[in-house]
Amino acid sequence: MQAKANPASVAAAVPVPGVTAEIVTFHPPMRPAVERLRDGAGKLAAALLPPVIVLGLTILIWQVLCSSPGASLPAPTKVIADSWDLIADPFYDNGGVDKGIFWHLAKSLSRVAIGFSLAAVVGVALGVLVGQSLWAMRGLDPIFQVLRTIPPLAWLPLSLAGFRDAQPSALFVIFITSIWPIIINTSVGVRNIPQDYRNVAAVIRLSWWEVFWKITLPASVPYIFTGLRIGIGLSWLAIVAAEMLIGGVGIGFFIWDAWNSSRISDIIVALVYIGIVGFLLDRLIAFAGKLVSHGVSAQ
Repeated sequence: MQAKANPASVAAAVPVPGVTAEIVTFHPPMRPAVERLRDGAGKLAAALLPPVIVLGLTILIWQVLCSSPGASLPAPTKVIADSWDLIADPFYDNGGVDKGIFWHLAKSLSRVAIGFSLAAVVGVALGVLVGQSLWAMRGLDPIFQVLRTIPPLAWLPLSLAGFRDAQPSALFVIFITSIWPIIINTSVGVRNIPQDYRNVAAVIRLSWWEVFWKITLPASVPYIFTGLRIGIGLSWLAIVAAEMLIGGVGIGFFIWDAWNSSRISDIIVALVYIGIVGFLLDRLIAFAGKLVSHGVSAQ
């Protein structure tokens, strides 16, 4: 005798002597492709419509306020008309500083990449030291709290006096501006590691490298990347301000040169590019943080 079990009660089936039960797997019905597509489109619209509507209203208000003959700032339509060549061809290169906005952004990004990378390495190392050592925290934390309040441009004259060159001076400004949130957030993450984890590491006699790789790093990754996200934003702010003073190719110098030439529309276009690039840098660090967090938790 062979009886089929009810799919709804498969998990509760009890073997009976002399009776063979056949387990039937219940699969929920697949949703139609059209329904799945409709749900995806609804989620995409819910994510995109609010910022698009707000952006449209902002541009409309800007157009209305700046369309009068006595307006001091150009309206969006005038910005596009005045700077269309800059928008349409961001890759031109006529030599010297007469370059498209792409090359100015690329130069600024290269400076940020070098300065921020140095700040990330040194900041994480110092943050781990301050977080693990009570003596280091008492000695270094007050100094860090004082130095982090100094504005980025206040460091520029000192760096120019020390390095006597614009390029390393700009890198130093990026480094000294972005390192503080990395140190502070990393040290907070290390100090918040549960004491039970440290006790287990001491019992099983893990080496300092094993403690760092298996305990300190996984527990501190969210804090570290929070500091890195703040740091990359400060780096982008610092390089734009520093390039206005050091000159040469860079988005900061482009804005200052446009101001000296009364090209207000070009300044507005540059500000839009700066905001987009800053947003993408933040998203990049956030994405890297998710990858590292998943990789560490999978070990």
